[in-house]
This record gives sequence, structure tokens and C-alpha cells, in this order.
Amino acid sequence: MKYKAFHKLSYGLYLIATQFNGKNAGFIANTVFQVTSEPSQIAISCHKKNSTTEKILESRIFSVSVLKKDASTSLIGQFGFMSGGEMEKFHNIETITAKTGAPIVLDSSVAWFDCKVISSQDVGTHLLIVGEVIDSDVVSDEEPLTYAHYREKYKMLSPKHSPTYIERERLEEENKTETEHRPEQKEESSGATNSMDVHTCTVCGYQYDPEEGDPTAGIPPGTPFEDIPEDYRCPICNAGKEYFTKN
Repeated sequence: MKYKAFHKLSYGLYLIATQFNGKNAGFIANTVFQVTSEPSQIAISCHKKNSTTEKILESRIFSVSVLKKDASTSLIGQFGFMSGGEMEKFHNIETITAKTGAPIVLDSSVAWFDCKVISSQDVGTHLLIVGEVIDSDVVSDEEPLTYAHYREKYKMLSPKHSPTYIERERLEEENKTETEHRPEQKEESSGATNSMDVHTCTVCGYQYDPEEGDPTAGIPPGTPFEDIPEDYRCPICNAGKEYFTKN
């Protein structure tokens, strides 16, 4: 089986949120799709171990915020790789309250949907939760973020609780097999050590490319990883510099 074939499936990137017992909860998802037009219904795929999943089932409400193409990486890191038990995810986040009572995140969003839970289906590691759309609105005419663009721009792997998660080892083994079957190419020798190596965050998979730098942290293109500040944090999951390894 070719695991990279799954990367050819098309997805967006969304922020799912709910409220239960006066407390907000939310996470980043890439599996949200409309299942019916009359009545308008949306399905979301939620990992069983995701704490927000339980709150959605208990509250019977959820919102979907469609993220824009240049969505804040800190927002994605906050809701995609951090636990609500470790931090207050909604701190300094612009929200409004939906008709159902669910929080709607407006930051980095182009549209939103307010839904009440109609049904749920156990599909293995995840639950497929279907909600009827009670209300919706367009926030911006900007282009929505696709998962393909997100993966290509940040060289990211899916989070472990994502329905599209594939173990890094399987992809690396697949890449190794493909490389072994390619014709050998003569490499040019160089006596200098490459100081422009790409470094990968071992927590979330984000790749720091010296040729691109990290504009979100004020690091210009052409800055080797060794030259960035020691207090540098991963723009996706906030992990420290010590969690990066050279490719």
C-alpha cells in the first residue's frame, strides 16, 4: 500500500469548538464536510481521545470556523498541538457566541457554521459526528486554507489524533524504497559543511528551512538554524529549539 496516496485526498483546515458547563473547548480538524443539503448537515471526524470530542457529545453543539490561507501559525499550534489541560486555548482569541451557545472563533477565519448534533457513528479510532447547521456566516472573502497548502508550506505531518495521521516511519520507509529504485546520480563533492540544513521539530514535525527563515519570529531568509536565538520556539507547537533535529 502506498501511504502517500492518502496525501492526494483533498481537505481544508478548520477550528472546531464547543462549550459545556461554562467552559470552552476546541481543536484543529481537517475532516469537515457537508453531507446533506436539505436539511443542511455537516459531519466532523473527532478522535475518541480528544477531550473536545466528549464535550461535543455532552453539549450536543459545535461550531466550525473555516480558516483562511494565511491563518496564524500560533493559532494552529495552540488548537492543534496543545492540550486544553495545559493552557487556556481561548485566551486573547476573538470569539462570538452562536445561537446554540457554542463559541465561534473569528480569528483567521473566512466563514463559520453553528451546528447541533444529530447523530454520531463509531468508525474506529474516531467518531463521525453529524450536526444540523442552525446558522452560518461569511467573515471574509479571503481564500480558505487547504490542508495540501498547509502541509507543503510547513512540511508538516498530521497530528497523532488526526484521521489522516500516518506514522513518520512508514513515510520514511516508503521514501527510502523509492530512492533505492531511482537511477544513481553522481554527487558533487564539497569540502565545506552545509550550514543550511533543514531542522525538524520532533514534537509536531514542523521544518525550519534556513532558505525561508521564519518571518513570524522575525528571522529573515538565509539564517542558518545555528544562528537563530536560543529562545526560539516552534511556530506551530511552541516547542523549544532543543526539540529540533537536523534532517
